[in-house]
Amino acid sequence: MAFDSFAAFIDMGGYAAWVWTSYGLAALALGGILILTRRTLKAREREFETLKANRRGTP
Repeated sequence: MAFDSFAAFIDMGGYAAWVWTSYGLAALALGGILILTRRTLKAREREFETLKANRRGTP
């Protein structure tokens, strides 16, 4: 689909509300997944380091 101007692109043929809302929600979902993944990774790394330190202390 070719657009004559940037304004026509932003309007998306009259479906702008649906299209841009969908893009926004998808970006929010991906951002949330990224944040949760990084938070979980850091928690697991801390847990791993604790377990590793406790193992070294046991005979």
